[in-house]
Amino acid sequence: MLFYKASYYLAHPLEIFAVWQGGMSFHGGFLGVLVAMVWLAYKKNLRWLQLTDFIAPLVPPGLAFGRIGNFINGELWGRPTDMPWAMVFPQVDNLPRHPSQLYEFALEGLLLFALLWLYARKPRPVGAVSGLFLIGYGSFRFLAEFTREPDDFLGLLSFGMSMGQWLSLPMVLAGVLLMALSAKRPG
Repeated sequence: MLFYKASYYLAHPLEIFAVWQGGMSFHGGFLGVLVAMVWLAYKKNLRWLQLTDFIAPLVPPGLAFGRIGNFINGELWGRPTDMPWAMVFPQVDNLPRHPSQLYEFALEGLLLFALLWLYARKPRPVGAVSGLFLIGYGSFRFLAEFTREPDDFLGLLSFGMSMGQWLSLPMVLAGVLLMALSAKRPG
């Protein structure tokens, strides 16, 4: 709502709740989860970054299942390609396209889970695991967006980047900052 069609939703506020019509963006949901985690940390008297460090390695399996759902539903398809593993999404057209949902499944789901799980196995400064999550997700999503068809109502934005890429850049920067800050302070 905030990033994709803000003016539409301001004019039609009840449409915000029509989730069966789409609009389930990762980046918006991520902000909602962060707010919920602030509330939980406050209610349970926990350090927020300790909570986010605990949750971060658990997120990629959910992302993986979500991307498999995108693939099964034939949504968020890729850009046309001549790669040998290209797929036709008949609800779109008859062009062979990148199965970008599977790329995101592999990167944001499997690879990010492995990286976070291995990294979090050893004691790390508070915030470091969360920082790695932000860097990993933001980077993998940024890369996968090169193969994903941009939203038809937006197309490509400045510098030929998609909205997903623009929203992933602040995640990477925040992750780098969080890891740098966590390395400077004791756990």
